[in-house]
This record gives sequence, structure tokens and C-alpha cells, in this order.
Amino acid sequence: MPPAKAPAAPPALRPQATIMLSRVAHSLYWMSRYIERAENVARLLEVNLQFLFDFQDFDATKQNQHWESLILSSGEEELFAKLYEHADSRSVTEFFAFDLRNPSSILACVYAARENARMIRDQISLEMWETINELHLFLKSRSTAGVWAEGPNEFFNHIKRVSHLFQGLTVSTYSRSEGWEFIQFGKYIERADKTTRILDVKYHILLPSATDVGGAVDTAQWQAVLRSASALEAYRRYYVREILPWKAAEFLIFSDSFPRSLHFCVGQIDEFLRKILGETAARPKSPAARASRRLLADLQSLTITDVLDEGLHEFLMGIQSTLADIGDEVVQTTMFYPAESVLEDQQQQQQQQ
Repeated sequence: MPPAKAPAAPPALRPQATIMLSRVAHSLYWMSRYIERAENVARLLEVNLQFLFDFQDFDATKQNQHWESLILSSGEEELFAKLYEHADSRSVTEFFAFDLRNPSSILACVYAARENARMIRDQISLEMWETINELHLFLKSRSTAGVWAEGPNEFFNHIKRVSHLFQGLTVSTYSRSEGWEFIQFGKYIERADKTTRILDVKYHILLPSATDVGGAVDTAQWQAVLRSASALEAYRRYYVREILPWKAAEFLIFSDSFPRSLHFCVGQIDEFLRKILGETAARPKSPAARASRRLLADLQSLTITDVLDEGLHEFLMGIQSTLADIGDEVVQTTMFYPAESVLEDQQQQQQQQ
């Protein structure tokens, strides 16, 4: 008598299980990206404000030029032009901090991160959820006028501290499972993209003349770029000399040990991408894995001279395009759960207010 076969699972359960897994992966990935994005936007705003405070003798034209550089580096110039008449400290802070019509504003990012965390509440730790929820409540109780009255630096520092707390709690409380891979992949692909934009801010700030390159203002601008990536102390420990433009760019692009450099982030992207897709380093098969390998190889073989010869802006734009292609493919192949608009209700509430 042949042995009895184990009953097969009902066909309807397998697709449903797959949908739930993809939905969890989708929410973990975007939760991580949105928290990282909110922190980096706070960094850019804080450092730009500090730089302008240090150079209070700048006229209105120069100050507005610095605010416009943030808009241009973010790629949101068309949206900003539709919503605001001109770029100054108040309008740019409102746009990047509290305007839900801007999907990359701090408030929009935290709302989206919370919504994704809420949908997978049973998949993350209590501490992770409480941290995101507390940040959400904190932002709901703030406004642009209140932030300026209390001091914007403290507000931006709070965003950064909560982001660091969330990342530390994730490291301490989340199991090293497939979900961990999506969280880390999302964090590093967002961080790499924002590092390119932090560097690109300097490209959009024009100096009065070529003789100003390497001068006091130029050096202060590059110092602000390093500070926006929390890289100033690390840079000084590594080079032990004055801040030089090409050295600052080299550090943020090619350092293999600083956790916000492009090289370090792309190394982490490549590692977690291969785990997610089941690829090997020797023979990557998917377009995303091959693109990641090529990008990492470039960052391991190129020099800052090669980058400057090509053009820093052009080099950074190419990396942004590659990172976007990698992220899009991973989302389409592993997270086919359709993205939901989590900001419509908040946008309507803000417009009514």
C-alpha cells in the first residue's frame, strides 16, 4: 500500500501568503527610506541656516541663492515654483519641513513612515513603533511659525536624534531576517541618494568669480557640506589639515569606512541587494545586481581627479539615476504590492487649516 500523501495546501492560500509577504517587504522598505529621508532633509535645512547665520553680511540675493540651491539639488524646483513665489528662509523651510504637498518634506516623510509602520505593526518591535508614533505626534504639534519662534536648530536636531534612536532600536530589537534586509537596503539606498544631493548643493551655489575658489566663503561652504553629512570631524581625523574642496568631495565619495560616504553606502546596497535577490557577487544575473556591481567597481577604481574631469555634477546625476533604477527594479520584482497614497487625508487637512 503506497504511503499516504500529505494534503496539499489550498491553492488560494499561496497567492495570499505571497501578497502578504510582498506587502510587509514593501512597508518595511519604505518605512526605512522615509525615516532616513526625513533626517537628511533636516540636515540640509539645519546646515544651510547655520551657514547663513555665520555669514550675516550676505545680501538678500546671496541668501536666496543658497536656499535655491537646496531646491535645485532636490529636483523639486517645478513643484516649489507652483506653490511659492520666491525662495527665502521661511518659504523653503515651510516647503521642506511642513508642506504635505511636497512628498519629500519632513512631515510628509514621517506621516508616510508611520502609515507603513502601522500596516505592519505586528512585524516590528514595540519600541520601533513607539518611536515613529512619538515623532509623528511631535510634528503634528509644530508649525513653521512655532519652529522659528523656538529656534529651528533645536527642531532639526530633534528630528536627527529620533532618527538615530529609531535606527539604534531597529539594530537592537529586529531579528536578522528577510525583513532586516529590506530595512537596511532601503536605508542605504536613500542615504546614498541624499549624499549625492548634499554634494550637489555646492554645485548649485555659484561663487562670484573663479578667484574665490578656495577662499574663505568657498571653504565655509565645503565645511557646511561636510557638517550636513556629520562628516566634519571624521574628515579632520583623516586628513588632519585645512578643508580643501577636492579633499572634501573625495572623502564623501570614496571613503570606504565613513558610514555616509557613497562608497560605503553602495557597498551596503550591493550586499543587501544580493541577499534579497539571491544573487552571488561573482555572477550577478539581474539588471539591478549588475548595476550595483558596476557602481561599486567604479567607486573602488575611480579617483577624485577622474570625477572632476568628468564634472562633479554630471557624475552625481549619473549615480542618482543608477540608484533610482536599482530601487525601482527591486520594488517591482519583490514588492509588487501596489503603493498606496498615505498622504491624501493629511494634505486635505492641511489645506483646510
